[in-house]
Amino acid sequence: MNALDMPIGRLAMRCVSHGRGRRAIDIIAACLGLIVLSPLMLLIAAALLIEGGRPVLFVQPRIGAGGHLFRMYKFRKFYPQCDTGGLALTLANDARMTTVGRFLAFSKMDELPQLWNVLKGDMALVGPRPESLSFAECFRDGYEAVLQYKPGLFGPAQIMFRHEAHFYPRDVEPTAFYKEVLFPAKAKIDLSYYGRRTILSDAALIIRGVFIVLGTTAGRSTGA
Repeated sequence: MNALDMPIGRLAMRCVSHGRGRRAIDIIAACLGLIVLSPLMLLIAAALLIEGGRPVLFVQPRIGAGGHLFRMYKFRKFYPQCDTGGLALTLANDARMTTVGRFLAFSKMDELPQLWNVLKGDMALVGPRPESLSFAECFRDGYEAVLQYKPGLFGPAQIMFRHEAHFYPRDVEPTAFYKEVLFPAKAKIDLSYYGRRTILSDAALIIRGVFIVLGTTAGRSTGA
C-alpha cells in the first residue's frame, strides 16, 4: 500500500539508500533485542491481559520511507474499548491510558514490538519517527523530504521530544499545535541530522537513547 492511494496528497519521495551496513546492524540488533527482551515483553503482555484483556498490541498504519504505508506495532496503552477514531496524540495524564499503559508510555517500553518492524525492514534502529495518516498533510513545504529516510526507533528528534506528551499548552487544540509547532520542529531536526549521518553517529544516538530509557525507568522505580 502506498500513501498515494489515499486521499491525503502526493507523498511519493525518492528514498536515500539505507545501506547494507546499517541494514545488517538493524537485523542483528533486532534479533538480539527480541531474544533478550522476550521475557520482559511476555511480562508486559501478561500485565496488559490481566488489566484489560485483549488486544495486547496496538497496530496502526504509519507512513514509511517513500510514502509507503506499513503496519506499526506497539504495546497497547489505552483501554481496549477506547474509540480508535479519537485524538491521534497521547497527552500527559491522558484519561484513555491504563495503569500499565502509563508506565509503558513513561518508560517508552510500548515501542518494544517495533523491533519486529525493524527485523521486517519497515523501520530501522535509527530514523525519523513514522507519522500516522492523521498527519500526512504535514509533509509539505519541504518537510516531505523526511520521507527519504527509513523511519526508526531512535533519532535526534525522538530524544529531544521524549517528553512530548507534556509539551501541549492547555489553551491550544492539541492536533493543531502538533501540526503547526511540534511537527515542523521535529522535521527540521531530522533533516539537519540525516543528511550528514554516519554509522558512528547513529550508534551514538542508539547508546544515548538506551541510557535515557534506562535512566528514566530507574528514576520512576525509585520515585525520583
